[in-house]
Amino acid sequence: MNNPEVVMIGLGYIGLPTAALIAEGGTHVHGVDINQHVVDTINRGEIHIVEPSLDTAVSKAVGEGFLKAATTPVEADTYLIVVPTPFKDKNEPDISFVHAATTAILPLLKEGDLFIIESTSPVGTTEKMMQYIYEERPELNGKLHIAYCPERVLPGNVMYELVHNDRVIGGVDEASTEKAAAFYAKYVKGELHKTNARTAEMCKLVENSSRDVQIAFANELSLICDKADINVWELITLANKHPRVNILQPGCGVGGHCIAVDPYFIVSDYPMESKIIGTAREVNNYKSFWCAEKIQNTKLQFELQHGRKPKIALMGLAFKPNIDDLRESPAKYIVQRVLQNANNEEYYIVEPNIDTHKVFKLTLVEDAVENADIVALLVAHDEFKNLNISDDKVVLDFCGVFK
Repeated sequence: MNNPEVVMIGLGYIGLPTAALIAEGGTHVHGVDINQHVVDTINRGEIHIVEPSLDTAVSKAVGEGFLKAATTPVEADTYLIVVPTPFKDKNEPDISFVHAATTAILPLLKEGDLFIIESTSPVGTTEKMMQYIYEERPELNGKLHIAYCPERVLPGNVMYELVHNDRVIGGVDEASTEKAAAFYAKYVKGELHKTNARTAEMCKLVENSSRDVQIAFANELSLICDKADINVWELITLANKHPRVNILQPGCGVGGHCIAVDPYFIVSDYPMESKIIGTAREVNNYKSFWCAEKIQNTKLQFELQHGRKPKIALMGLAFKPNIDDLRESPAKYIVQRVLQNANNEEYYIVEPNIDTHKVFKLTLVEDAVENADIVALLVAHDEFKNLNISDDKVVLDFCGVFK
């Protein structure tokens, strides 16, 4: 593939679908990932993650020569940075991957190029990268278009939402905003909302923090209702009959690479001002701990009643229903915590969306439910919704499978 128009750095859950979408539009895309296995998989026209219809898009793009993967970047006109932004100590965001990706393309940049960060980032990151680029390449000062455009897609529906969701696009100056908007307009059918880089960065963080706060309210209700002997699912259904009330559904915590992570980017930079956001994170983290304790207590009660150790099914590992993504998963945390306190009980760990796990031995759904005395539902996967669980089993439904 000669002279790609777009270089995509990071070929994970967002980078690869975005690269495939752009390539489907007839644009030559050079994808970059530090993982050689990922690169080889994509170059065979295959995928390393589970996402509906992504396999077809990648196979087509690679087959037609519009998508190629490598471990190093090449010269292009547009560079997209879609790498992780993990945490350092004390939940401080780590932008070293964004910095490393920027370093990798520094020698390739030329006048008029478009540089876009999509990675979730603390406010001011795009300006920091601009300063870094211009310090290292002073001859380019003011001659690049630099912008921030966060993704806002739902795992399991990424290919549709990349095209149809609105996008917020913020440049470091007006010319950068316009150039970035013109780029996305070629591939996105949703509305493009133009702003500045700092507002776009904050917008991404605020969207997920808002969801986190609302989920925390539902999770807090579930803790209260457990003590008050009230069915939280029925309560929320009834409360939501009010025309101006819309309470979300509780679960066993909050996971994933966005909602469980992004609020910390705000809390880290604005600790005194972000009281509700910070407390919501604590509530949602506590809910996972509480679920693990509930399983532990149920296990001990069973032993006292029946004079033997129970067999326990732990249903689900993913961070949300019907996907294979285990990042920041509260269900995975609960399983780990329960197993740490294991005392010769038999455990059946179920995750229908993955075949194997390097730590947990996985059991088929039906086998786990049939053999277990205690069934703990941690994720509301579709496979769990029509289960016939006999009345002699103890069911702990933390995610409203049987509301």
